[in-house]
Amino acid sequence: MPQEKQATILVPDYITVRDLAGLIKASPIEVMKRLIANGVMVTINQPIDFDTASIVLEEMGFEAQSATAIASAEAERSRVENSTQLAGKLIKDERSENLIRRPPVVTILGHVDHGKTSLLDNIRKTRVAEGEAGGITQHIGAYQVKRGDQAITFLDTPGHEAFTQMRARGAQGADIAILVVAADDGVMQTTREALNHARAANVPIVVAITKSDKRNANIDRVKQMLDELGLKPDDWGGNTLMIPVNSLKGEGIDDLLEALVLTAEETQIMANPKALASGGILESRVDKNRGTLATVLVLNGTLKRGDVIIAGESYGRVKAMYDALGNQVDEAPPSLPVQVLGLNQPPLPGTTFEQVKNEKVARQMVEERQDAANTAKNAGVRAQITLEDVFRQVAEGDAKDLNLIIKVDVQGSLQPITESLNEIDKKNPDGVRLRVLSAEVGNIGENDVMLASASKGIVIAFGVDIDSAARRSAEALNVEIRRYDIIYKLFEDIELALKGMLDPVYAPKTIGLAEVRQVFKVGKVGSVAGSFIREGEARRNAKARVKRGGKVLVNESSISSLKRFQDDVREVRTGFECGISLADFNDFETGDLIEFFIMERVN
Repeated sequence: MPQEKQATILVPDYITVRDLAGLIKASPIEVMKRLIANGVMVTINQPIDFDTASIVLEEMGFEAQSATAIASAEAERSRVENSTQLAGKLIKDERSENLIRRPPVVTILGHVDHGKTSLLDNIRKTRVAEGEAGGITQHIGAYQVKRGDQAITFLDTPGHEAFTQMRARGAQGADIAILVVAADDGVMQTTREALNHARAANVPIVVAITKSDKRNANIDRVKQMLDELGLKPDDWGGNTLMIPVNSLKGEGIDDLLEALVLTAEETQIMANPKALASGGILESRVDKNRGTLATVLVLNGTLKRGDVIIAGESYGRVKAMYDALGNQVDEAPPSLPVQVLGLNQPPLPGTTFEQVKNEKVARQMVEERQDAANTAKNAGVRAQITLEDVFRQVAEGDAKDLNLIIKVDVQGSLQPITESLNEIDKKNPDGVRLRVLSAEVGNIGENDVMLASASKGIVIAFGVDIDSAARRSAEALNVEIRRYDIIYKLFEDIELALKGMLDPVYAPKTIGLAEVRQVFKVGKVGSVAGSFIREGEARRNAKARVKRGGKVLVNESSISSLKRFQDDVREVRTGFECGISLADFNDFETGDLIEFFIMERVN
């Protein structure tokens, strides 16, 4: 007769006798008797640890499993599945038995004056090819260091802007991020931005606390600030390794490298060295003597001299490869950065590359990509993802994460908005996760757009304006920016999108910007703004928004007249002057800005 299968019970690290009895629907007295029989004297409300609870459960016919261990495994599985990392996508279809560990790829992020470059310089000088004469002889954007037998690849592009631009183009090469924080300054605004970018990439974070030798250094204060941002130090019971370093003296560098090795061991950084080579482009240039040189980072497979690769609209046969020391190599295994000679033109840094069968196949693929790009250009490229996309995915049962970047007008709006969004997240349909990657006070800047682009997120603007550079970046990167003035409308749209019930909406698209140079009073007409068109164009049938000193005076108004000298006109382009009057506004002042916009369907 087959043995009856034991029921599995999830048990936390610590649980009271009463709660343990409740899990298996047994009498607390019976559980206490089992404990006493095993020499454990406890009361009904006294907690016991997992190991003790598992012994009792096994005696009573149950199998205990650690809820903490399962949650940790599930979090790691979710991290891998939801990772935006290029490496994870490249090995997605590989058979597990063909995968081996590869060296981790590390990038350094943080505030501009907190010592990122000094840290990289120290690592490079002390650890790159120890014993080699001359060290690095040429700059190829990345290099490997050794910690014992473990190799570590560093991307020599400090700063989260470069990191984000790479991810925005699809080449999310880093496996681990070092967040640099100075012990004297602590967490700065750009530190928070860098942390948001690392979290959006779903990469593990190691903190390097620099300038630890400064007289006003306060390492505990830095840890407290990071703890408040959700990075709990390992020596405070958390899981974030934080290493004090002094880059100038080389102190703490070995400890930092050791922390990277430990982090890599806990993370599934894998590759199939026998697969066709693929990875990302770090840099590219044209050498007047040798032709096109591209620095590539191999993330899967092994790149060999003679292979044919394609990167964006560039392709060619690898004629030669050089490592960071300038030595010619015949092959590049996973995680090794090399400089490649042989492409027909410089590929865009941040694009992915892949190995193909021959040059004929490469040319055909380039032609197809060029045709697709021309078609998209002629048809008009839509946003990477919109709330309507989320609605459609929910309706089709193929829901994805909804990543949000929130910018609000005042601090008083920030807390209720983020708390309400967290409540909405708790009520999400299965398979949909609402992630607030950043929530801050202030106008929308270019960095917000870059973060949205890299994470395929949406920017939510509540009562704030959009910088000109951010608007141009949003149009170039096809990032959706949703503007709201009514808080309940914001929540309603998010909830409807997650429930698959959102109706298509129209969003304002700015087409021009005028500066008021002089104000005229004209009889019954009222005020006429003598204006100069600084950007784009003014249109008679567009809507207008008036701003003064960064504040919006009128959010939407109709244009009652648009004149060039005495003539009514339909539009006025950049560099020309005109007279503008609005239907709902007469209080113009010199220096006011008038934005012209049209309503455009976002999906």
